Amino acid sequence: MSRLVESRPSLGLRNRLLYAFALLCVVTAAAVAGAMYVEARTAILQRAQDAAVEATRGRLAALFPLRTATPGQADLDEIARVMADGGGFAVAVYRDAHSTLLAAPGPRLRREDTPVLDPGLIPAGLRGTVARGEMAWQRVVWRGHPLLLIGAPLLIAEPGRTAQVSGIEVYTARSLAPEQLSIDSLAARAWLAGGAALVLSVVLASLATRGVLRPVRELGRAARLLGEGDLRTRIAVRGSDELADVARTFNETAAELERHVEQLREMEADARRFVADVSHELRTPLAALAAVADVLDEEAAELPETAGRAARLVSQETLSLTGLVNDLIEISRFDSGVAALALNEVDVAELVRATLHARGWSESVRTELPAGVTARLDPRRVDVVLANLVGNALRHGEPPVSVRLSAGAEEIVLEVRDHGPGLDEAVLPHVFDRFYKASAARARSEGSGLGLAIARENARLHRGDLTVANAPDGGAVFTLRLPRRMDDPDGHLDSGGPA
Repeated sequence: MSRLVESRPSLGLRNRLLYAFALLCVVTAAAVAGAMYVEARTAILQRAQDAAVEATRGRLAALFPLRTATPGQADLDEIARVMADGGGFAVAVYRDAHSTLLAAPGPRLRREDTPVLDPGLIPAGLRGTVARGEMAWQRVVWRGHPLLLIGAPLLIAEPGRTAQVSGIEVYTARSLAPEQLSIDSLAARAWLAGGAALVLSVVLASLATRGVLRPVRELGRAARLLGEGDLRTRIAVRGSDELADVARTFNETAAELERHVEQLREMEADARRFVADVSHELRTPLAALAAVADVLDEEAAELPETAGRAARLVSQETLSLTGLVNDLIEISRFDSGVAALALNEVDVAELVRATLHARGWSESVRTELPAGVTARLDPRRVDVVLANLVGNALRHGEPPVSVRLSAGAEEIVLEVRDHGPGLDEAVLPHVFDRFYKASAARARSEGSGLGLAIARENARLHRGDLTVANAPDGGAVFTLRLPRRMDDPDGHLDSGGPA
């Protein structure tokens, strides 16, 4: 058994393409801008770092020769002043043999809100490297300010000996605020470039999707028209790309479909014409046969037994064939669209009673017919429908058979029900098909196999409908719904009577 999967609402193709272009642009712009930002940031900081290190080395060279290997506070202040002479600030630290730490803070930064470098804030790793006699540097953020800390040991050169570590360490701090401003400006420009690229990508995506979706929309519109029956629908083929191939294939398919449908219509028209012609041609000989059959039927009792059975069989089959021909003629009128209504204001309850009385079913059928229900109908066609439904219920169902009438402001409803086993679920969709038999074993039946099909056509001719279902407590229920007011053949709406 097939299972229907509920479809979830999704974005249109145009929006999906726009989102895909935008996402691709954002990812590409972020990757390119990120790579450029990292590379530019590294280059800017490296250039500032190299310049600061070279400047520090130059100022260190200006400190030689040292006046003393055991500096006091004044000497450390002088060293710090010389190291901070190029801007920023510095601190000189002296470690003597007893590990005593003496420090001298240099001048403040030019910004008054920047604190003096405290030797205790110098990273331990940087101090350890400098203590081993190596020059080192490190970038830090100190109270919201990016700084470059450079540390170097001062050496003492004695005559005839290699330079020795003096125990004096110098630390300078250079502000990286200008570089940070440059980096921030670079990042802002990268974001602006990414935003501009995003806008440009959306514009380009919109233009691209317009060119792609135009033929798709044309194809969808043409498919809808084709589905609605306009078989002459075609699509203009532009270019030679894949979409043009699709349009060309659609046009070829539509042309082939139109050709096949025209052939089928011609065959169907020929078949209907053949049935109608044959049915009409059979009416005259059947009329003669019916007259002969009536005579034979009257004389059957006086004929020998075998001849009497043959006479009765001929009479019965002649009547069946006459009914079949009449049904075929009626169906051909529906198919050709020439069936018409002869509308009259009728009392529906009286119409139902007349139908039952004319066929001798008044005692066999229960009725619920409220009085005073009138409608503008074709009484002959409604009689045909009721006779077919009640006759089928009496022949194929089980008693009691009932007819129930109910009326609303706009329509009347007639229900014909029996209390038999009902119809098989596989049979229900085909009940109104022409020549359909519920059981393949029933090769012959009393009717023509067209009765229910004609009944539904009569209901639809009244702009109503005829349906069938199984009652919950058993039995088949045929429901005939008809409007209470129908247009006259000339198109004027009739005014209704009382309910």
